[in-house]
Amino acid sequence: MFASIFVPNFSVAAVLRAEPELLDRALGIFEGKPPLEKIVAVNEGAKRMGIEIAMTKAQAELCSEVVLRARSPRQESTAHAALLDCAQSFSPWVEDAAGDTAILDLAGMESLFGAPREMAEAISNRAADLGLETNVAVASNPDAAMLAARGFSDVTIIPSGKETEQLGSLPIAVLFAKGHEEEKDEAQKRTGEILATFERWGVRDFHALAALPPVALSERLGQEGLRLQRLARGAASRTLVPREEPPIFEETIEVEFPIVLLEPLAFLLNRLLDLICARLTTRAFYTQELRLTLDLESFSLSNRQSEIGCRPNQFQRTLRLPLPMLDPKLFLELLQLDLNAHPPGAPIKKIHLIAEPARPRSAQGGLFLPPSPEPEKLELTLARIAGLVGESHVGSMELLDTHRTDGFRMRRFIPNAARLSQKQQHSDAEENECAVAALRIFRPALRAKVTLENGGPAYVACTKKKEVHGAVVWKAGPWRSSGDWWEREAWSRDEWDIALQNKTDVALYRLVHDLLSGGWFIEGTYD
Repeated sequence: MFASIFVPNFSVAAVLRAEPELLDRALGIFEGKPPLEKIVAVNEGAKRMGIEIAMTKAQAELCSEVVLRARSPRQESTAHAALLDCAQSFSPWVEDAAGDTAILDLAGMESLFGAPREMAEAISNRAADLGLETNVAVASNPDAAMLAARGFSDVTIIPSGKETEQLGSLPIAVLFAKGHEEEKDEAQKRTGEILATFERWGVRDFHALAALPPVALSERLGQEGLRLQRLARGAASRTLVPREEPPIFEETIEVEFPIVLLEPLAFLLNRLLDLICARLTTRAFYTQELRLTLDLESFSLSNRQSEIGCRPNQFQRTLRLPLPMLDPKLFLELLQLDLNAHPPGAPIKKIHLIAEPARPRSAQGGLFLPPSPEPEKLELTLARIAGLVGESHVGSMELLDTHRTDGFRMRRFIPNAARLSQKQQHSDAEENECAVAALRIFRPALRAKVTLENGGPAYVACTKKKEVHGAVVWKAGPWRSSGDWWEREAWSRDEWDIALQNKTDVALYRLVHDLLSGGWFIEGTYD
């Protein structure tokens, strides 16, 4: 048993999917270079107003109530990908028959989705959730299902053995219906000749073609005529050719007028995120990376954007998440915060959004561990803090492999990685079974006056912190451990570990002698 999903008037459907507010408007799609643009597709509202295919754009513009949109290959590509996502959510065996048609094998799926009519209605409802109005047909072979979907509206079920009877009323032109891909000139010429021949014979529907004698038909049209007759009878049999391309989740909107403010941009981003998350849901995917590309009217590239390969008049931002997530509202807030911190700087003409699919995260809380914040809320909170203090000041500390002072950097906070690092620290402490003193750095370092004795410090006094003074009762050093020998100022400081005798107790400090300036500094204290 096979099902076919067909999107009528595909070019119009691709535009309506991106702009659902045009559903009740008369819509025409044009294509070509100015001033030779021609109408290539119209909806029913435009037909009632007299707009016809092959009419020039200038003629269509005379009707002020008709909305005109340029044909967008990228929007059609994303609509086609959404169609395949819908099909693959019901069966692993899906054939990409054409830009507007997908065929899927439903063998063995009854236990999951029910009877054939229930499956067909579920497919139609899921396609509607993805923004596509479709015809769905179920039949015993792929071609019969495809022809029924292209010829009948809504949901059609053809029982086995009833193919010839139910397909008989379809017009002969359904046999030659193609997707949105263009045919070659020779194929178009051959199709026109066969249609003209059928017209002269008075063959206008499948019933008439199925009733022709096979031998006489073969003598006049050859094997092509017999193939068309088998299709008209619903008796063609072939193997399904499944689609093997990796899933791509991307959506595009081309605006009629350039967007200047971030508020209308957020409205369109919300629409794109809803579509992408709906597609991810149908394939049981989450996402951990969102890539936003904005085509701008006029934009001068910065050095950083030139390094990452941005094309002229393009603005790109990448949103990387610590864990796989699927929440369009959260994604919208994160993108808004990112765009507020990094505005495009020019009017926007086109919005392109890509989501990298990722498997849903699996996690189980421990019985004896304190509850942790939800990753979605934590990521949103960190993004808001980064908008106030800067991205480089938010995250978790990561030590660098260097002896240089303050050798650390801030990286994105990832809860799982933090837990793993804590476990590693605990295991290391158990293995070493020794205490490690912590050095608490003073920022900035405290300037000190040092009295030397035999080349080493004998008395230290700090004016800014009065408790840091006294005689040196113990010292170790000096060490030149700044590292980074390739830098000009490497090995330019001597470090001492000292113990100062105060009135009440003894304290441990790190004392630094800057060899370039000659100054002495208290850099930190040991716990």
